Amino acid sequence: MQQIIDFVYKIVWSDALVFLCLITGIFFTIRFRFPQFTHLKQMVSLLFKGTSSSTGISSFQAFSLAVSGRVGTGNIAGVATAIGMGGPGAIFWMWVIALLGSASAIVESTLGQMYKEVKDGQYRGGPAFYILKGLNNKIFAWAFAIVTIISTGFLLPSVQSNSITLAIESAFHISPYAIAISLCLLLAFIIWGGVSRISKIAEYVVPLMAGLYIIMALIIIALNYAQIPSVFALIFKSALNIDSTFGAIVGSAIAWGVKRGIYSNEAGQGTAPHAAAAAEVSHPIKQGLVQGFSVYVDTLFVCTATALMIIFTGQYNVVNPEGGFIVQNLHSNVEMGPAFTQYAVAHHFPLIGSSFVAIALTFFAFTTIMAYYYIAETNISFIQSRGSSKLLLNGLRVLILLSVFIGCISSAKMAWDLGDIGVGLMAWLNLIAILLLHRKVLVLYQDYNTQYKVGKDPKYNNSKYNFPNMDFWNKN
Repeated sequence: MQQIIDFVYKIVWSDALVFLCLITGIFFTIRFRFPQFTHLKQMVSLLFKGTSSSTGISSFQAFSLAVSGRVGTGNIAGVATAIGMGGPGAIFWMWVIALLGSASAIVESTLGQMYKEVKDGQYRGGPAFYILKGLNNKIFAWAFAIVTIISTGFLLPSVQSNSITLAIESAFHISPYAIAISLCLLLAFIIWGGVSRISKIAEYVVPLMAGLYIIMALIIIALNYAQIPSVFALIFKSALNIDSTFGAIVGSAIAWGVKRGIYSNEAGQGTAPHAAAAAEVSHPIKQGLVQGFSVYVDTLFVCTATALMIIFTGQYNVVNPEGGFIVQNLHSNVEMGPAFTQYAVAHHFPLIGSSFVAIALTFFAFTTIMAYYYIAETNISFIQSRGSSKLLLNGLRVLILLSVFIGCISSAKMAWDLGDIGVGLMAWLNLIAILLLHRKVLVLYQDYNTQYKVGKDPKYNNSKYNFPNMDFWNKN
């Protein structure tokens, strides 16, 4: 089984996908004239504008729902894996893919808004919707929907639950089976409550836990403030092949930085547009900008917090591709993942370090699983032209609970490899789609800027441009 997974993994995550992610981000950054930088102030202000309705959620709730998907095990275990496989330089490439990926996030999330529709009494949208309506390609749209249901309904949740189990078992010595049963019961209660219950929980849990986690990182940075210049120098030198220690793995730094960056912030992957489409806004670009900022929250804030804690305290190993370790600060039996972060916090706070990271990762990863369910449910809704089928929805709920249970008791390598395959497949399909559709987003972006520059609160009416299949915006 592992040999088959390895074979598929190498095909999906070839260098071509790494370059496609980077080139797409660069292209959108230039084509839209650096929107992730020029509109930073608006990104923040738009977070707190708008309210929910009977069919849609507020901008902040959509932001929280998207961040709950972005901020997960990738921010703790994923960052540690990137350092372990690519050295400190991998963090630089995570920053690069976040800065470039923010532009991709703006485009894909705007498309999610442009082609949303009301189904089952609530807004639904995402790549499958904009591929069908924007490109008029049913086969392409169904391919994305099916891949996404499999990925978010089965492949990806196991990664989150696996990391939760590793962290909790290490900190509290609880049986994986007990953890699995507890997670499944809690998740069942939430997902049977629908999107409103999911978004409400995410709205409160995500900002609180992310805030506490960043505060812990700032405390550790403050305790090691004298090392700040040398740590950042190490990150840059390792990334740019200046540091001799990591010169042999610069390729790994780029590949793992981009790979874990995409897994963590999900820019261009096609997950965030589902949450973006659920928001109640007056112009599609507004939610695009909000989701662009969520990439920053994920990578520049939370991932960087993890990386600095690990590097400041030296609690990491770096694998040598030829065998052994380039850097070995921990015992060779310490598995890459949440353990690096637990050791880092425990270095300064031995009594709470391991448990704090375990609790933080549990909240991050669990809210990500909730977001995965919502995404999978949206794609179930897409393939059901006459409304949601209870049989399919209940089947999805059972599938995601099974995935969570299996993830708790399986090996970390298999869980991560399956998760990476799911992420890679979605990214391939979505990046191609948004490249083909970006011209329409550019028209709306110019419309938004024109209104904003003259002091108006931008509102969009499709009757001005008459883009086909944007039925929702024809009525507003």
